[in-house]
Amino acid sequence: KHISGTGGQLDFVMGAYLSKGGKSFICMSSTFQPKGQPMQSRIRPTLAEGSIATDTRTTIMYLVTEYGKVNLKGLNTWQRAEAIISVAHPDFRDQLIAEAEKMHIWRRSNRR
Repeated sequence: KHISGTGGQLDFVMGAYLSKGGKSFICMSSTFQPKGQPMQSRIRPTLAEGSIATDTRTTIMYLVTEYGKVNLKGLNTWQRAEAIISVAHPDFRDQLIAEAEKMHIWRRSNRR
């Protein structure tokens, strides 16, 4: 049961975003595996209904997984999609690209 709030995470991310030389990092594993279920990607095209986002997409600077880090600051939507997919687990990248295409945020100029 989740009983805490978001604390100061948004304040930290915004402070880093607005500060000269400031940097914020969101670090996570690219996958998780619920007991008795197949591996799943933490990187998803959308949030599940009813989910709460702590940070806005435009304030996230660095996203880090075991597949690398990407700087998302100032990227447009399709650049952001490409960058985020690049640090997803390789087994899920094609699926994420297909979802991005359906959402019209993946361009033919993007790498496949």
